[in-house]
Amino acid sequence: MPVLVMKFGGTSVATLDRIRRVAKRVGVEVAKGYDVIVIVSAMSGETNKLVGFVNETSPLFDAREYDAVVSSGENVTAGLMALTLQEMDVPARSWQGWQVPVRTTSAHSAARIEEIPTDNINAKFAEGMRVAVVAGFQGLSHEGRITTLGRGGSDTTAVAFAAAFGAERCDIYTDVDGVYTTDPRVSPKARKLDKIAFEEMLELASLGAKVLQTRSVELAMRYNVKLRVLSSFGEQSDDAGTLVCDEEEIMENCPVSGIAFSRDEAKMTLVSVADRPGIAAAIFGPLSEAGVNVDMIIQNIAEEGRTDMTFSCPTDQVMRAEKALSEAKTRGEINFNELIADKDTAKISAVGIGMRSQSGVAAKMFKTLSNEGINIKVIATSEIKISVLIDRKYMELAVQALHDAFELEKA
Repeated sequence: MPVLVMKFGGTSVATLDRIRRVAKRVGVEVAKGYDVIVIVSAMSGETNKLVGFVNETSPLFDAREYDAVVSSGENVTAGLMALTLQEMDVPARSWQGWQVPVRTTSAHSAARIEEIPTDNINAKFAEGMRVAVVAGFQGLSHEGRITTLGRGGSDTTAVAFAAAFGAERCDIYTDVDGVYTTDPRVSPKARKLDKIAFEEMLELASLGAKVLQTRSVELAMRYNVKLRVLSSFGEQSDDAGTLVCDEEEIMENCPVSGIAFSRDEAKMTLVSVADRPGIAAAIFGPLSEAGVNVDMIIQNIAEEGRTDMTFSCPTDQVMRAEKALSEAKTRGEINFNELIADKDTAKISAVGIGMRSQSGVAAKMFKTLSNEGINIKVIATSEIKISVLIDRKYMELAVQALHDAFELEKA
């Protein structure tokens, strides 16, 4: 039978009533003749609670034990979903990551999927099982330890299963009915997109849009997985939601398709660093080893052999960054006068594949922010995006102003 992958996020399975609701959706697809692989997240709020327990117990935690704790939320949901389907007379069973097994790298809390053998699940399908309920977000390392794929990792699990099993499509069910031009909670004028290119979705996901995890979009693009984002609370329809697809499937490319933002960004500056060959490697090597996700990087003009180096990272990684750089300074690998951390910044990004062929996007973006009295601290660009770092207090104003300036409310 054809295989369909359905992924349900935390809000979709937040209560037993919601689990029953989504189980009915799964039952509809089974009745259509599909063998279904259901990927589930932890119930809403559970992962945050578990992460809180870990942070309270050990702020600089052992990532292997972190994974052992935070992966448990998905196990609960998978078992409850399988039981619910069984009560509906749908042959189903739950699978934890190690039972499939989902083989991953050993990078705990940020593992990457290396292989998903299909033998175990296909054997159960052949025996009459119609639904495999798989705990998302988790896998098995080479050392036999539980790993997790990073926040939002259940999206990646779903796309990876769709690619491994040659699924007809992969439906990602969330609490929103598709991908919007920006967060509707920030701009009431936000419009749902019928289609969005893989590359645009990849940029939006990496820049703060919470609809899909970045790696899930990377996988979908690489293996050409038909990916659909839709709400688990709306009416069931084959035309619902937003289709993430190849650029060629989109008739006309607007210069800007969406405005993304990340509220919790920090700007960190190393003051008076020696300007010499290899200094960037000496700075960002320890940061990488400490698991700090560096984004924007700016090096100022050197004067008398010294320069300032500025970079951005998530605010919850500032302590790790400070520790890594201080230790590197103590070892004599780098020398700087001061490390300044500004935790009150936000990142705003304009994204669109139309930027490749249309000029003036940067000028319009900078002029719009200037007209609102918003100062730009850092600028970074790529072929299809422009990102700026600004004071966090201006974040919502900036998003609304840019959404209006690029007329994104218009189809």
